[in-house]
Amino acid sequence: MSRYSCVLSLWKTAVVTVALATAISYARADWRDDIGTFRIGMIAEPGAGNTVPGLSALTKAYSMALGMNVEFLVAPDYATLIEAQSAGRVEYAIYSALAYTTASERCGCVEPLVAPTDGDGAVGIRSLLITRDGKVPSLQAMTAHRIAVGPAESVAGWLLPLADLTPNQVSLSQASPFLERVSSVSAAEAMLAEKKVDAVFGWATSRADDSETGGTIARLKEAGVPESSLQVIWRSNLLRYGPHAVLKSLDPEAKRRLRVFLVNLKGQTPETYNLLEPWHSGGFVAVAHQDYEAATRIMRASLRDPVRGRE
Repeated sequence: MSRYSCVLSLWKTAVVTVALATAISYARADWRDDIGTFRIGMIAEPGAGNTVPGLSALTKAYSMALGMNVEFLVAPDYATLIEAQSAGRVEYAIYSALAYTTASERCGCVEPLVAPTDGDGAVGIRSLLITRDGKVPSLQAMTAHRIAVGPAESVAGWLLPLADLTPNQVSLSQASPFLERVSSVSAAEAMLAEKKVDAVFGWATSRADDSETGGTIARLKEAGVPESSLQVIWRSNLLRYGPHAVLKSLDPEAKRRLRVFLVNLKGQTPETYNLLEPWHSGGFVAVAHQDYEAATRIMRASLRDPVRGRE
């Protein structure tokens, strides 16, 4: 190759490289320009109005992660938040599992990015059917016994059993005569502790490896019930903790930046993580839509029963 040809080849390579770099730069700028201000939706705690502790710190953290202006919409309830994201008024929303599923079913326009975990590694909850002293030997035997269940909106105490128990296992409905409905799962646990019922739909938190931690059995032990007298007859599928979800139409680079920011948030700036997620102290992990199949079943079962629930 002549010296001239070599120089020409290098020049062409440089031109192509600069052009590609410029195109990538413009592409990365375009999604920010198209959005203008990135809008994040969340709900306020009951009685807090439209205020959220540490909102200015959260706004700054998200703004730095995305490299653009960020605003928060503080909604009074999940219905308002779902409507706002379905209409495209927020790009990002923080949901319960059931609220996310409702949004997904409503518009098909959202996808989850991350969900929180507990300090002990739990990623969600399961419903458990727990008997004492072998009083209820199987699911099929339930109908001949008194079973305590939580109120209609209780996820572990009613909605998960309603969604996950199939008719060939046992048929559940609001009118089932063998059910003893009480005001809370705690009240149902107390009835089992006092031997006023033969079994209870309780709960446990569950890790990704299916090992369980805390919940009804631990609380019954604290109440003086010997652990050896308790048997778990049935476990529901895992209901993951609620996700942070974005519009599917959001630019992939924005999704990547958000996921990296959130997954690393607990380790890098725990004080900001605690403002964003005060209930689950273990940090965020990436999740996908299929992680919320249990929530989808709950929503569909509650429409059939009909009982509408909340997490």
